[in-house]
Amino acid sequence: MGLAANNPTESEAARHGHSPAYRTRLGAMYETTFEDFLASRSGTVRLGKTQLIFTSPPFPLNRKKRYGNKVGEEYVDWLASFAEPLTDLLTEDGSIVLELGNAWEPGRPVMSTLALRALLRFLESADLNLCQQFVCHNPAKLPTPAQWVNVERIRVKDSFTHLWWMSPTDRPKASNREVLTQYSDSMKSLLKSKTYNGGTRPSQHKIGDTSFLSDNGGAIPPNVLTFSNTLSTDPYREYCRANALSLHPARMPPGLAEFFINFLTDPGDLVLDPFAGSNTTGAAAEELDRRWVAIEPTADYVAGSHGRFRSVMTS
Repeated sequence: MGLAANNPTESEAARHGHSPAYRTRLGAMYETTFEDFLASRSGTVRLGKTQLIFTSPPFPLNRKKRYGNKVGEEYVDWLASFAEPLTDLLTEDGSIVLELGNAWEPGRPVMSTLALRALLRFLESADLNLCQQFVCHNPAKLPTPAQWVNVERIRVKDSFTHLWWMSPTDRPKASNREVLTQYSDSMKSLLKSKTYNGGTRPSQHKIGDTSFLSDNGGAIPPNVLTFSNTLSTDPYREYCRANALSLHPARMPPGLAEFFINFLTDPGDLVLDPFAGSNTTGAAAEELDRRWVAIEPTADYVAGSHGRFRSVMTS
């Protein structure tokens, strides 16, 4: 399949959410806005069937970016307007995970509470439960805000984003057994020795002699995740360069999407990203054998996202 539909009628339909810009074995990318997608049959047939909505909407920055971020209170209202429509897409035990970055007051070395206010409005608008807060640390992130970090040197670099896991139920589908990490060398030694110094700790927690001697296949991860996004080339970048397409300026690390897809869904479940950008979420879902839907209105970003799926495209 090429970068655009050859038939003008098909192309117009794709832009309004009636047919996808492209398909793979497991998913479909729609070149449209979320509002138009939801109003189309493509959206209505997925109501109540989506297990995970995982997305990184435009951050609440203080300056307009090419990818269409809102600013100030406009951002709070804009994000809250999606809460109920997104929740309507979920299964009874489905989840929404939103990645939100930090914001700073214009011209001041002071952080803005805009992202927090947007989160609270979003939760309240659809009566959602906040299941857990996550932090994604990017150790390779450039020092920002530049004025306060690089020039005046009165702040340290802002190197993390928040991910807010929420659901209409207290107990959405989730299993930390699916996201275990390797045991540390000390834990491996402990398991090998089969001895542990139990007893009461200064915190008054009483730990039995065998409490930590079970090999569960790995360690339960913390809610602080570390992912860098430093690759200089990959199929997506190569495809964009070869076809003179703009790279999306705010691509998430693939491992971040993979973590939450593994944690909150099973193979065959449906994952949806309403602000797909270069479609990292769809690519991760495809790799993990989940069905997926991605929605993105910017033609260049949709076209570039083909590069993530060259081996699995369908006509």
